[in-house]
Amino acid sequence: MAAVLIGLVFVVIGVLGFVPGVTTGYDTLALPHDSQAELFGLFEVSILHNIVHLVFGVIGVAASRSIAASALFLVLGGIAYLVLWIYGLIVDDLSGADFLPTNAADDWLHFGLGIAMLAIFFATPRIGTTRATDPHRPHSPIE
Repeated sequence: MAAVLIGLVFVVIGVLGFVPGVTTGYDTLALPHDSQAELFGLFEVSILHNIVHLVFGVIGVAASRSIAASALFLVLGGIAYLVLWIYGLIVDDLSGADFLPTNAADDWLHFGLGIAMLAIFFATPRIGTTRATDPHRPHSPIE
């Protein structure tokens, strides 16, 4: 359940990144580094950034078909977003190395997403366990 919800949110965010008005500075939307567009006037986006959101969202929706794939999506996605957070803190926003244009709002959003995805992963039963073997365990959000 969590993988499909997270995936759908990313698909919507990816689409909204291409919508003028929702994305301020839409006329400056470009490939990686040269973009000055901001989703909701807050989060820096580019064509590549929006495509990454769309692809990540589709992967999440596809992963929701099984508990194992959902768990893998949550843990790898969580780790990836924490790596992006660290990358955003280290790489200067004006540097050519900032291939996915990010700003401070993006960096802290990546941190929150990474922590949330890992928290959901760790709060759910491990692969191979079921409620039948642990009847007191609450329903898993990734089932």
